[in-house]
Amino acid sequence: MLARRKAMTKERSERIKTVLSHRQHDLTVVLENVHDPHNISAVMRSCDSVGIQEIYVLNTRISKHAKFGKKSSASAANWLTIHQFDNTEECFTRLQGRCKYIFATHLGQESKSLYEIDLTAPVALVFGNEHSGVTEEALAFCNGNFIIPQVGMVQSLNISVACAVSLYEAFRQRQQKGYYNESRLPEGERMILEEKWGLEEES
Repeated sequence: MLARRKAMTKERSERIKTVLSHRQHDLTVVLENVHDPHNISAVMRSCDSVGIQEIYVLNTRISKHAKFGKKSSASAANWLTIHQFDNTEECFTRLQGRCKYIFATHLGQESKSLYEIDLTAPVALVFGNEHSGVTEEALAFCNGNFIIPQVGMVQSLNISVACAVSLYEAFRQRQQKGYYNESRLPEGERMILEEKWGLEEES
């Protein structure tokens, strides 16, 4: 006989509603050919922290990830909507339907500083492979490139750190515009997530 799940407490219900009220439906992240699942899980934790609901995992040169590291994500994957693709065009066509801008972390001739781009618009941020970065195929779908200014001898950051820095700049810009003061998720999506999260085990 199956054990019954304990009824959700009032505190738990209020926590879910509060978290969902801060979710940003028009801010997302794309991880292209990121090899280490622990890097992906660390990115997921950052996404959850700043209110991102959906992320895109694109694998065209490595195998699809079966699971993500629980230790570094602290089960963040339970609270995100994760889209996995193995076709670049299909992934970015989906993104273009929901984002006004797609920016990639890439050092190019016309790359802008992270702090010069508007992250309050509907935007997707693309992060590439740990060794080779974002592919040319993916760059062709992007509106522009950005870099994180650095003044050290080592001119690179771990992908999960680079993503966290970028997302907290988005958080800063959006917070200043009051984007976290009221719910930005479509009502139907919010209700579906509220019901789904109510069935998840507490983390």
